[in-house]
Amino acid sequence: MDTRNALNRSTATAIRVALGMLKRRTREAVADGQLTTPELSALAQIDRSAPSTVADLARLQQITPQAMGSTVASLEKHGLVTRSPDPNDRRRSLLTVSGAGSDVLHSSRDAKSDRMAVALGESFTGDEVATLAAAAPLLERLAQHL
Repeated sequence: MDTRNALNRSTATAIRVALGMLKRRTREAVADGQLTTPELSALAQIDRSAPSTVADLARLQQITPQAMGSTVASLEKHGLVTRSPDPNDRRRSLLTVSGAGSDVLHSSRDAKSDRMAVALGESFTGDEVATLAAAAPLLERLAQHL
């Protein structure tokens, strides 16, 4: 393996490990009474791709339609999503995020961002924060290419 490929592989491994830890720690910080990770993930996906069907969401989240149906039913029970008939196929329902669902999404995102901002302020130098800020769009671009 040449030097560049070795560096790419080493960098890929370091990024994967760091993001995995970040993701786990973010999930651990969910307070009691909040949405489960699958519910929050489904709600965010509906927000990004609405209107969506349960089958579309299951495909995007890479889970079975039955599992997604259960998750969506819970979101509906809490008034976070609304279901309406598909005008092109009355047998299907289209899901959209309700006003309450949008509020939950924003407050969850804000809480996570707030926790990260505190950690950045307490544990990182200004230069380190600038480096992370510069890396964020690169990580997003990497995710788009996977």
